[in-house]
Amino acid sequence: MRLRAGVAIDLGTVNTLVWVAGRGLVVDEPSAIAIERATGKVAAAGAVADALADKDPQDVEVIHPLRDGVIADLGAAIAMLQAFLRKARVHRALLKSEAVVCVPSGATDVERQSLAAAARAFRPHCTVRLVDEPVAAAAGAGLDLADGSGAFVVDVGGGTTEAAVVAGGHLVRARSMRVGGNAMDEAIMDAIKTELGLLLGRDAARHLKMTLGLAGDAAVPAEAVGIDAARRTPRTEKVPADLVAAALEHPVAGIVDAVDEILSDIPPNLAQDVVRGKIRLAGGGALLPGLADRIEASAGIPAFVVDDPLRCVVRGAAEILEHGDGSDARKPGRRRH
Repeated sequence: MRLRAGVAIDLGTVNTLVWVAGRGLVVDEPSAIAIERATGKVAAAGAVADALADKDPQDVEVIHPLRDGVIADLGAAIAMLQAFLRKARVHRALLKSEAVVCVPSGATDVERQSLAAAARAFRPHCTVRLVDEPVAAAAGAGLDLADGSGAFVVDVGGGTTEAAVVAGGHLVRARSMRVGGNAMDEAIMDAIKTELGLLLGRDAARHLKMTLGLAGDAAVPAEAVGIDAARRTPRTEKVPADLVAAALEHPVAGIVDAVDEILSDIPPNLAQDVVRGKIRLAGGGALLPGLADRIEASAGIPAFVVDDPLRCVVRGAAEILEHGDGSDARKPGRRRH
């Protein structure tokens, strides 16, 4: 089959990934942009901008344009995406064909139009195709979208978690929750401030999350450096594993409950596909220690983390871009009822 020209974009709350047909993954950067306060010009985008976040630089403003998986600042999102595409040497002519952009299944029409506008800003006449993230995740996890088989996918991103049963290129049952890795980080930061009187940065909270996860008493404490809330001076603390596990309980319970809710409502003809295919976990949050085991224990169905979960969605979007999926994809401005 002749490959289609164009780009596949996973514009995420934490990271943005861009796949170019014929070249593969060309951008994998934090979704951040730094703007000069005096001139309004872009000072940096991606990892360089994100490194300045929460460090209060006086001459630049660091913006994370996406919140909960959708665009919160359209101007900043457009500028960021343009910077990424220039950095990747993606020529405007390449975008004459198609741009496949992943979108949370629960996004509103306005949010979908914003995502399409961000992609179209670089090349006004390109065709922007919005693909629900669970469909892209299923394709990236190895599901053949063309044969109508089903799969259960849980995509745990930075801003949203998408739990869905997919058949071919279509959503059958889906829950889009505006809770993900960022909410987990914030829960850890709040718990450690309350229990230990220590103010943590997001990077330190993320490290604790990925080191200790849901292990509880089974893991040894992990070291974290923050600011003493009373003295306002730096302090090192040994953080108990059970404190982190308790902080993660609320967001994790929400994900597990969503999986159980969907399983209780799937069509009988999909039951075999789901059980044999297992529950596939994608996204950076899928790497949370203990999450797959927690979902499996509650659902009664094996759950596993897909290969390279961080790139699963963009990998699936690239598959849809290059080979199609045979589905009636949703166009910008259209909404499934």
